[in-house]
Amino acid sequence: MSQPEVLTFGCRLNAFESAAMRGLAAEGGAGEGTVLVNTCAVTAEAEAQARQAIRRVARERPGVRIIVTGCAAQIAPAAWAALPGVERVIGNAEKLKPATWAALSAPPAPVSDIMLADAVAPPLVTEFSGRARAMLQVQQGCDHRCTFCVIPQGRGPSRSVPLGALVEQARAMVAAGYREVVLTGVDIASYGPDLPGRPTLGQAVRRLLALVPELPRLRLSSIDPAGMDDDLWRLLAEEPRLMPHLHLSLQHGDDLILKRMKRRHSRAGALALARRARDLRPGIALGADLIAGFPTETEAHFAAMMALVEEADLSFLHVFPYSERPGTPAARMPQLPVPVRRERAARLRAAGQAAARRFHAGRLGAEERVLFEASGRGHSEHFAPVRLAEGRGQAGELRRLRVVGVDDQGLIAEAA
Repeated sequence: MSQPEVLTFGCRLNAFESAAMRGLAAEGGAGEGTVLVNTCAVTAEAEAQARQAIRRVARERPGVRIIVTGCAAQIAPAAWAALPGVERVIGNAEKLKPATWAALSAPPAPVSDIMLADAVAPPLVTEFSGRARAMLQVQQGCDHRCTFCVIPQGRGPSRSVPLGALVEQARAMVAAGYREVVLTGVDIASYGPDLPGRPTLGQAVRRLLALVPELPRLRLSSIDPAGMDDDLWRLLAEEPRLMPHLHLSLQHGDDLILKRMKRRHSRAGALALARRARDLRPGIALGADLIAGFPTETEAHFAAMMALVEEADLSFLHVFPYSERPGTPAARMPQLPVPVRRERAARLRAAGQAAARRFHAGRLGAEERVLFEASGRGHSEHFAPVRLAEGRGQAGELRRLRVVGVDDQGLIAEAA
């Protein structure tokens, strides 16, 4: 059975959903002559990249059917339907329903009918093309309203996947050969309040690890620091299969800017979380999402964020220059010039690169359990990039290696 091509933009949740859609669309009769474009609305750049990809496909492959979905398409369906070559636009709530793809031969619904609806249990996904680790959706949507974020408009409120479905999915992924599963969603720390018994994310992780003992490695994707629950902290301290790596959705390091962003944590709270994580799991790697050039950000505000990188010992940064999203409160605040945003983002990325080099240097001589993703390259439990000094590694293979060198690309290792 031939499968359509899928172009994915944005987060790991989109990666999971793209893998699910590929299988559903193929079962519905969409094969090699179809291109699915899964869009992202986090930044203007992400939207521009998706539009460029659609125009390129329409120009270079006339006659191919282009189907567009994802957050950007959910928010402004008419604009995406008007792009050259686009046959139909499918809403986020519909893209994981088998009936949607079984009806591809029917005329497309009017774009005005694309609405958010209740979530459905995602289909089983056992193939992530080109990836050595599997993505497992635990929830989607968000109940918070950060002033810079448009994603609630594209995803709706937080909805959790029942634990039974998570266990079934994880078992299927391990049976398919995946040695690491990454829990993903829009706001994974919000898992559970809509389910019977109101389980927390930590409780779900504990039961998932207990019920899927054959899973070697479990990793968390980006998490809101205000949502870390007691069970999750205990697991971080006690469970070696939960990777020693937290990627925190911090967004900034100055209290006034955090307040204007409508974030739920403070600078002091972020530093306290970092200390607690290191006390419970010595050697843990901490990363963060950070936004440079938010409206009203002064040089002093930005300096506070730069200082936070060092004070919290953040090793891996995901830096965004602020991108105003139409309809958000932040878009109505006094804006910084785009060149200032870009310049500050460049300085923040440089600080992140220096922090990563410090972390890598601290691993020299250590033994690392590496998951290979391509010939001779992979990631450690801390999610540090690793490559073999010589020889090859098979994608999906777990191997214990010793770090013998470091450079700007990460760790260099050989057989332990």
